[in-house]
Amino acid sequence: MNIAVVILNWNGVQLLEQFLPSVIEFSPEATIYVADNASTDESVSYIEQFYPTIKIIKNSENFGFAQGYNEALKHVDAEIYALVNSDIEVTANWLSSVIDTFKNDPQTAIVQPKILDFKNKEYFEYAGAAGGFIDKYGYPYCRGRVFDTIEKDMGQYDDDREIYWASGACFFIRSYVFKELHGFDDDFFAHQEEIDLCWRVINKGYSIKYNYKSLVYHVGGATLKQGHPMKTYLNFRNSLLMLTKNLPKESLFGILFVRMLLDGIAGLQFVSQGKFSHFTAIMKAHYSFYTLFSNTYKKRGAFQSKKYYNLKSIVYQYYVNSGKVFVD
Repeated sequence: MNIAVVILNWNGVQLLEQFLPSVIEFSPEATIYVADNASTDESVSYIEQFYPTIKIIKNSENFGFAQGYNEALKHVDAEIYALVNSDIEVTANWLSSVIDTFKNDPQTAIVQPKILDFKNKEYFEYAGAAGGFIDKYGYPYCRGRVFDTIEKDMGQYDDDREIYWASGACFFIRSYVFKELHGFDDDFFAHQEEIDLCWRVINKGYSIKYNYKSLVYHVGGATLKQGHPMKTYLNFRNSLLMLTKNLPKESLFGILFVRMLLDGIAGLQFVSQGKFSHFTAIMKAHYSFYTLFSNTYKKRGAFQSKKYYNLKSIVYQYYVNSGKVFVD
């Protein structure tokens, strides 16, 4: 199958220097692109000088993750898009087993590899791990990572199975499905836009798979550090937008109400920890959600799947029932 590896970059010349070599070495069957979000560093000139065979797409401004990829992929012709963060180290044969999954199952629209932590390679990485799921209130979690509890990789998730969402850190999607669903939602800018797209994929009747034979290592937080208030803002706002677009109508407003209460509790917890900027970020997230609600509601598709992998609250299971790992 014709596959394009597309790396979105913004002022990441040091990451390109570090991680492009593995992508080039282990991707002989792919065409490699770097989609540059109007970097002001030497990213473009570095690629032109040292990797002239890599195709460069120059976005006119920093569109963020969602719109950045939407704009770039207009210029990419391939059956499969492999959307890869600039802080990903890939391994031998990381593409071949994924291609086999697409070939063997026409209903599979998206595939995620096993994602381990580049800084601690025996452990799963926060953003994706061994495939993502959501609870009834839209909280994302993974096999290998529930909230801040990260599991060691001991082969416990060495299986090929259906998941609910695939991590945008390394995200394979059929190009015709991406186009059919008009790609990522530009309003998200960054964070959880891949979960929203996966949910829409499921609403369309496609499936999403995890492929453990494909292995990558992710640094994580290379563009926006963990614990940054902007990350809090985007995660809280985009989660509400995602619920508004994809929940079945009969449960939408009830779940949104409970979720907002839980957001308030999270805000008070930040205050108790002296993290006032994160409390403010949640307040701003809710205000932005209110301003975007009407337009977001209009984006709802004709069908919203009732297919949940966890009908319970992961917050309750984690903090009350001490369910710290996926099997619990």
